Amino acid sequence: MQVDSGKSYDDINVTPMVDLYLVLLLIFIIMTTAGVQGTKVNLPKASAASKMDAPKSQAITVNNEGKVFLNTVPVSLADLEQRLAQVKAKTPEFPVVVRGDSLTQYQGVMDVLDVLGRLGISQVGLATQRAK
Repeated sequence: MQVDSGKSYDDINVTPMVDLYLVLLLIFIIMTTAGVQGTKVNLPKASAASKMDAPKSQAITVNNEGKVFLNTVPVSLADLEQRLAQVKAKTPEFPVVVRGDSLTQYQGVMDVLDVLGRLGISQVGLATQRAK
C-alpha cells in the first residue's frame, strides 16, 4: 500500500471535543443544582401579626428654593433631625434617599447630608435622572 503524501486531510475528528463539552456541561448542571438544594424540613407557621416589615425608606427632597421635605412634608433641618432620630430609635438601619432639584444650591443638599451623618445613618442614596 502506498500512501499519497500530497493528500490533505479533510476530516477532523471532533468527537473528543464534543465529549469534553458534554462532560463540562454535566459538571456545571450538577454543581448548580447541588448548591440550590437543601435539607427538607417542615417550616413552622406564623400568624399574620408576627410578620416583620422591612424598614421603610425615607425620602428627603430639597427643592429649587432650598426647602426641605421629608416624605412630602415640609420640615426645617432641626425638625428633620428630630424626626429621623425618632425613626432611627424604632429601626436602627433604614434606607434614606436624598433628592435634590438640579437648580438647588449645593449647600442645601450638604446640610441634609450633614444631618444624616450626625445621626449615623449609613444607608444613603442620591437620586438622579438618566442622561438622555
